[in-house]
Amino acid sequence: MKKKFLKVAVATMLIASMFTFAACGGSDNGDGGNGDAETIKIGAFGPLSGEVAAYGTAMTDSAKLAVEEINAAGGIDGKQIELFVYDTKADKAEAVNIYNRLRDQDEVVAIIGGTISGETLAVKELAIADNMPMLTPTATSADVTIGAPSIFRACFLDPYQGSAAAAFSVETLGAETVAVLYNSDDAYSEGIAEAYKAAVEAEGLEVVYYDAYTSEVRDFNTYLTQIQSAAPDIIFLPDYYNRIGLIATQMKDLGMEQIAVGVDGWDSVEIDYAEQVEGFFFVNHFAKDDPDPIVQNFIAAFQDAFDREPNALGALGYDAAYILAEAIKNAGSTDAQAIIDALADIEYTGVTGPIRFDDEGDAANKNIAIIKIVDGKHVLEEKISAK
Repeated sequence: MKKKFLKVAVATMLIASMFTFAACGGSDNGDGGNGDAETIKIGAFGPLSGEVAAYGTAMTDSAKLAVEEINAAGGIDGKQIELFVYDTKADKAEAVNIYNRLRDQDEVVAIIGGTISGETLAVKELAIADNMPMLTPTATSADVTIGAPSIFRACFLDPYQGSAAAAFSVETLGAETVAVLYNSDDAYSEGIAEAYKAAVEAEGLEVVYYDAYTSEVRDFNTYLTQIQSAAPDIIFLPDYYNRIGLIATQMKDLGMEQIAVGVDGWDSVEIDYAEQVEGFFFVNHFAKDDPDPIVQNFIAAFQDAFDREPNALGALGYDAAYILAEAIKNAGSTDAQAIIDALADIEYTGVTGPIRFDDEGDAANKNIAIIKIVDGKHVLEEKISAK
């Protein structure tokens, strides 16, 4: 049996109405299960504080919103979902502690998480050993699901978005030369840089500059001056929003006029660096100005609940919560293997488009949105639909 798969195409609010169904059984998570409990316990974790707090906060807030909607529509099998949320501070050791707490004290039957790749990889072996159903909305590192039968992923992978960014650079921007600058301390940044470089070179582009900095670097002038001398058509910067803001600021200070292209880690960079990233592009999981009703309904619900705009990680957290609830419903049980089997067979269309799990547990061939930052807003430049 293949590990995972899907096809549902209904609007989000209609999905909420589906959660009234069959009885739950026991769990084999080693805790005796909570199938007879009054609630179905699910965990979620991510960085709610620290440099990338915007990611974990958006993901978990959106998961809370989805759970509230599902519970309001009758819950799962008439039982309410009880969501346990914890802050990893983007720390791998803290992620392990939280995983153990969710398993041993909270006795969850499944987990939404982690939010970033590092914390997800930190608990990967534990989830495998426990046969814990785990659905990460947002961890893009290719290693997350490899050899992990109980772990699934709702977002696209790093090589996939690296290739998409390369195709956009070539086909839409018409670049002939590019510079690539990445963070060698971060597997996410390095992996995407490698995928992008391979893809643009396959298209015949010349990579005139390819170098890396480390996480401690705050002054990028040496790198940027070298790039300025190389005079590429565009600059590819695969990193998280906080560091991109620093790099973009120093690009402006040097008077650099090249367009920069980035990846999903850029989401939220406009909050503090709107002027510096004006006119730049990045690959993302959804576009806020996408007129699709499922997208606009989610944005409106999130704004009503939290009085701010959601980001792409929030959209993925929302989809992940609905997918996991749907799997538990389809399993008719809180048994871990039953949930895993149901996740493997599920089909779902959410805010981030159709999601179909392949044999490795990855969401294959997902939609990709190319975002342009205009006046501090996300503008959908191009939408690449899943095939």
